Formats: sequence, structure tokens, C-alpha cells
Amino acid sequence: MICLDLFLGFLKVGCFAYGGAYGAIPLIRDVVLSYGWLSDEMLSYMIAVSESTPGPIMVNLATYIGSDQAGLMGAIIATSAVVLPSFLVILLITISLKTLLKDRYIQAILHGLKPCVVGIVLATGIYMVVNNCLNVSNRVMDLKAMTITSILLCYMVVYKYIFKKKSSPIGLIVISAIMGIVIYGV
Repeated sequence: MICLDLFLGFLKVGCFAYGGAYGAIPLIRDVVLSYGWLSDEMLSYMIAVSESTPGPIMVNLATYIGSDQAGLMGAIIATSAVVLPSFLVILLITISLKTLLKDRYIQAILHGLKPCVVGIVLATGIYMVVNNCLNVSNRVMDLKAMTITSILLCYMVVYKYIFKKKSSPIGLIVISAIMGIVIYGV
């Protein structure tokens, strides 16, 4: 019976929780307190823990409460119930898009949007590089940031011509982190 209650309670949360995790907290509180799964004080502690752990608050709370009430099976049921409505909505959208993407007008719109998206991404990248390397308010160049940016650009170009493929974003992040530690100091 507790598994059915967990499923129905968290399915209600998943169906009617709009506005993100913080908008869902009153609904979660209502469901959890109405079933008597946790006290109000314990729920407040669990909300704080759920905010500080990776993942969505609703999923973290559902997993914890399900586990607390019915062990591993309860955690699986509560977590599945809270994500089921979102999963079904995304599935329906995907099915709808599959048929819509075959429409020639939709294809024309998407082909027209591609250059726009490329321009936005490129403009954002240039803006970030300029703001990182040049302090606009003081009009002072940050030589350390320019050094790191130059080394990363050289790495990307050399990697492409030597290995004949694009460099890994993870590799760029690791290299920039190491250079940041070396150049800026700890």
C-alpha cells in the first residue's frame, strides 16, 4: 500500500509542479505532510540537503522519501513517478516534432535559423574573449588572460592540423585550469 501511495503522491507532484523546483516545494510539502511521511521540520532539512546535492530537488526529495518509506523499491517508485509526467510530455513533443520536421515550411524556417544561431554563438564567444582579455571599464589589457587564450587557440589549431580532428572541450578545460593555476597562482 505504501508503494501505491508513493507512486500516486509523487505522480501528483510530477503532474502539477510548474515553475521549477522552488515552485514545487509547496506541493511537495502538501503531499508529504498529508501522507505523514515526514514532519515539517524533517522536510525542511531534506529540502536543504536536496538543494546542496547534484540533481533536481524534486527527484532528490522523491528518492529520499521513497527510500525512507519503502527502501530501494520505494525510492525507485517515487523517483519514477515524479519524472514520469515530464518524460511523457517530452516523448509526445519528440513524436510531434518528428512529423513536423518533414514539413517543407518547418525545414525552411530551420534552415533560416541556422546562420542566426551560428552568429549568436560566435558573437557570444567573441564578446567573452574580449571581456576576458580586455578590462573594458579601465581599458587595460589582461596579459595573463591573453596568454591563456592565445595558448588555447594555438593548441586548437595545432591539434586540428596534426591529429586531423577537433580538440576535446574537456582537454581545453583541463589545460586552461592548469594554466590558470600556473599563471595566476594559487
